[in-house]
Amino acid sequence: MASGSTGSRVSCGRDLNCVPEVADTLAAVAKLGFDFLCMPLFHSRFRREFELEPAKSRSGAHTRSDLLLCGRDWNTLIVGKLSQWIDADSEFETERRNSEAALVQELNFSAYLGLPVFMIPLKGPNCANLARLLLNHIHTGHHTSNFWLRVPLMASEDMREDLIENEPTTSGDDTSVDEKTWSWWHSFRTLCDYNKRICLAIEVGADMPSSAVIDKWLGEPIKAAILPTSIFLTNKKGFPVLSKAHQQIIFSLFKLEAQFVFTGTSRHTEKDFRSYLQYLEYLNQNRPAPNSYELFAKGYEDYLQSPLQPLMDNLESQTYEVFEKDPIKYSQYQQAVYKCLLDRVPEEQKDTNVQVLMVLGAGRGPLVNASLRAARQADRKLKVYAVEKNPNAVITLENWRFEEWGDQVTVVSCDMRDWAAPEKADIIVSELLGSFGDNELSPECLDGAQHFLKDDGVSIPCSYTSFLAPLSSSKLYNEVRGCRERDKDPECHFETPYVVRLHNFHQLADPKACFTFKHPTTDMNNNRYQCLTFSVGCNCVLHGFAGYFETTLYKDVTLSIKPETHSPGMFSWFPILFPLKQPISISHDEDVTVRFWRCNNGKKVWYEWAVTEPSCSAIHNPAGRSYTIGL
Repeated sequence: MASGSTGSRVSCGRDLNCVPEVADTLAAVAKLGFDFLCMPLFHSRFRREFELEPAKSRSGAHTRSDLLLCGRDWNTLIVGKLSQWIDADSEFETERRNSEAALVQELNFSAYLGLPVFMIPLKGPNCANLARLLLNHIHTGHHTSNFWLRVPLMASEDMREDLIENEPTTSGDDTSVDEKTWSWWHSFRTLCDYNKRICLAIEVGADMPSSAVIDKWLGEPIKAAILPTSIFLTNKKGFPVLSKAHQQIIFSLFKLEAQFVFTGTSRHTEKDFRSYLQYLEYLNQNRPAPNSYELFAKGYEDYLQSPLQPLMDNLESQTYEVFEKDPIKYSQYQQAVYKCLLDRVPEEQKDTNVQVLMVLGAGRGPLVNASLRAARQADRKLKVYAVEKNPNAVITLENWRFEEWGDQVTVVSCDMRDWAAPEKADIIVSELLGSFGDNELSPECLDGAQHFLKDDGVSIPCSYTSFLAPLSSSKLYNEVRGCRERDKDPECHFETPYVVRLHNFHQLADPKACFTFKHPTTDMNNNRYQCLTFSVGCNCVLHGFAGYFETTLYKDVTLSIKPETHSPGMFSWFPILFPLKQPISISHDEDVTVRFWRCNNGKKVWYEWAVTEPSCSAIHNPAGRSYTIGL
């Protein structure tokens, strides 16, 4: 099945350069356990002539009949391969014209057969004509084929085995050698305007580029990995195995659900060719188990979601239910309230001192329950106000009070900013944070509620900081570009932040702190401006910025979605993505500078952002024209 990997089993294909009998070969590779066959559609030594007579007018079929297989087999079991001799970017005009005609012929025949995928080798940096012809083919046909660009991780001339010992190398810059073939791919996909049907089939050689370059490749739309049998080692029992470095990239490719293609003859002749597949399946079964966050996020990878606006919109019951399942968040809140109560009420006052705690934005009550548990754990007395503006969730809170909480909890159906509190609070607790910290308007809400907090009162959380990191992801760039809404400017989606489980991406640098808010505060101005500079250290392309946050609930009790400090097992928040309208190419010695603004006009809040180095982008979302958060 060349159309996609399903289930937990690895999807594998066999690559052959010569297939005398299609049906017999297909049956043979299926018997070995392969899912599909990669084969040339035309004989590899048959160089068709389209320019010169008499060969130009030679009669007869150029290749074998489509009747050798049924349509369903062509549609699902065969990946076509372009003839190796075709060079559409040749300097010699006759060869170029012949190659152009042969390329078009093979592309058209692949479409005629209904192949799911056609594989095209990328052999060097000069590929403009090949890109033009392929793009023309995609835009002028009604076929649905995808195209795998076969690109080696390292160019053959840079492989160590090809270098003569003691011979001086021509280039002293290892980085340029490591990144050479990536630049071929980047040029090609840029020429093709990031067309979604043009994907990558990386060829893994014996020599590997640096781990930083491999990480960069893993941010590309890899659909397949070609594994030559020559990269396999032999273990003590004579079976094929891979080195640790090769195993690492295979594990990463499993996560991207890439398909694998074996090429070359068996190097372990006393073993069946099945042993290669069995080893790959063994790696698959023994790969690191997904953590609770990965299990929760399954199916949401690189799926764009609009950030919630709980201040403007009333959330649905199911939305509350999802967040309440988080095993970490509420235990951390409980710990924060527990420590705060112990600090505020000495042991000798535990029977007389009743702390007033207000839950602002109580939802369906998880923070109320966490606070009550903390009070029991600390053996302290607590009076709770549960303030919630969503009238539907208030029904749930009233039921909780009637069935379980009793008079210890007062339910208030009101917007916290409009509530005239009957008394001042010792502690206010809220969970108003979004993926970027302040993007669900926690600062505005808590500032509006601060007047009913005692002078020595505590806010949980007491501070939060947003973080930004530059990223590269053609998958996410295409996802944003694919968003279309009637009556909206086509570019408005590039001026909208999205909550997304980042998956097929490459983070170009470590995150840096952006905006910080503290509560309680004397400065009620929540507008912010920040300029951040990142060193990326490799040739790459910038598609946008990933946003994260860290919060201090109380003293040393924290929550974080920043990768380096991510709270283990917490899944309440995915990162946020700030896209760029135009990808920006960056050299390894250049820095990225981004400027971010948080704006508030009294009615709504919005972000604006722009890149100013290494080149200037447009300012995104000026005056909140594409995206705002309603107050």
